[in-house]
Amino acid sequence: MRKGICTFVAASLLAVGGLTACGEGGESPAGPKPPKIGVILPDSASSVRWETADRKYLEAAFKAAGVEYVIQNAQGDKNAFQTIADQMITGGVTVLMIVNLDSGTGKAVLDKAKAQGIGTIDYDRLTLNGGADYYVSFDNVAVGKLQGEGLVKCLTDKGVKNPVVAELNGSPTDNNATLFKQGYDSVLQPKYDSKEYTKGPDESVPQWDNTQAGTIFEQMFTRADGKIDGVLAANDGLGNAAIAVLKRNKLNGKVPVTGQDATVQGLQNILAGDQCMTVYKAIKQEADGAAELALALAKGQSVSGLSSVKDTESGRDVPSKLLVPKAIFKDNVKDVIDDGFVTVADLCKDAYAALCTTAGIA
Repeated sequence: MRKGICTFVAASLLAVGGLTACGEGGESPAGPKPPKIGVILPDSASSVRWETADRKYLEAAFKAAGVEYVIQNAQGDKNAFQTIADQMITGGVTVLMIVNLDSGTGKAVLDKAKAQGIGTIDYDRLTLNGGADYYVSFDNVAVGKLQGEGLVKCLTDKGVKNPVVAELNGSPTDNNATLFKQGYDSVLQPKYDSKEYTKGPDESVPQWDNTQAGTIFEQMFTRADGKIDGVLAANDGLGNAAIAVLKRNKLNGKVPVTGQDATVQGLQNILAGDQCMTVYKAIKQEADGAAELALALAKGQSVSGLSSVKDTESGRDVPSKLLVPKAIFKDNVKDVIDDGFVTVADLCKDAYAALCTTAGIA
């Protein structure tokens, strides 16, 4: 009879993450919880990468490690972000990984997790004053520097003298957007100061919203009386919004436009000559690095070989894994395919098939 009661109690406790066994001498102490990783992605509108790349690679990494996981997308909704986090916390995650929508919302979620003894990771975007255990991303200042250098190269190749450059920045609530701008302004500002370039309109796009980006760039273009010779767009989505405006004014291919994320759309725009360059970030490396840190946190293991990033609000040096980005122009689009990030089938469809052939891709 006692054995039957013990079995029932053990089963009940297992259901709530309690005892893992019950021996002949009575109850045994609770053991460590098995790893369960929760991931909150931000949206699917600002960039297709979150669903087509990050989710896929994170799932693969967690499956390969044999750990339980749950990945959800807040779809740009701050309330949904909070709700998802609450559900994950009460659902027993041992590590919570987030891509914040803004630092305020992100900090609230991280604080709740830490109060429950849950390990925390900022994925791709640093939550200012959030206090995450780890931060995994790319060197985002370096991303911006590649964009600035790319735009300079394209303007030089076109022989444009004293170009007017418009800057279409990412969301003002995204610390990454601040870092990207820091990077490309480190290249462009000296040219503005020397009068070699003229600084044109410079605006941010709330929530990286591509529809708003189109409206904002249309207004920028109108205010500049169409005198824009180059566009520093912070990612491929914003770049495509600017390209749509340039197409309506028959200036696509004449005005260099930058991007980021090496999306299919961005690469197709590059092959068509409408986009100057993009920045490729090997998302699989980022996802694998984040999964490695999540497992170490869940198991209470220390991690060596990390760098650090200064949290500009708290002053804390956040232990970080930072990866190296790569500039992509028309002559090395194939590098993205060779890395398995984009497939020939997706990139070289319909009108782009001939362009791929010309570029030596297919």
